[in-house]
Amino acid sequence: MQAQIDKIYEYLTQFGLNFIAALAIFIIGKWAAHIVSRLFERFLLKAKVEKTLAIFGKNAVYFTILTFVAIAALNKIGVETSSFLAIIGAAGLAVGLALQGSLSNFASGVMMIIFHPFALEDYIEAGGAEGTVSEIQIFNTIITTKDNKRVIVPNAKITGDKITVHPK
Repeated sequence: MQAQIDKIYEYLTQFGLNFIAALAIFIIGKWAAHIVSRLFERFLLKAKVEKTLAIFGKNAVYFTILTFVAIAALNKIGVETSSFLAIIGAAGLAVGLALQGSLSNFASGVMMIIFHPFALEDYIEAGGAEGTVSEIQIFNTIITTKDNKRVIVPNAKITGDKITVHPK
């Protein structure tokens, strides 16, 4: 009987320590996720990103970090987490495929910022539009036509076709 009690005591001690460690991982991870997400939001706001997008980015960073923290805590307790990682990978693939057009526009916006095929106030023909470039955004470029209409052209459409920049 004493051997069984000792075995139960040893099991509870080991499980209890793992549970306390998992709880510490979760609490510290949640705190770190909160801090990192707030810093990310401040960075976006200082970069003059729209507030709605900054809040969305903050929440995405927070829940991404929190997901990995929860998986780490469950792993510490002894739960097999490989299936969770497979589900997260599949979800990431699905989101990537769903956002393929947006990611293409984003990549094109980054390329336009790096390579500067045209600048603000240039008169261009690109992406099926013609006019003066009034804004170059991450996903779109805003062109003002001769008759003062704003045309919003996806960046991927601009970089995927010829760009004619008229001299000033």
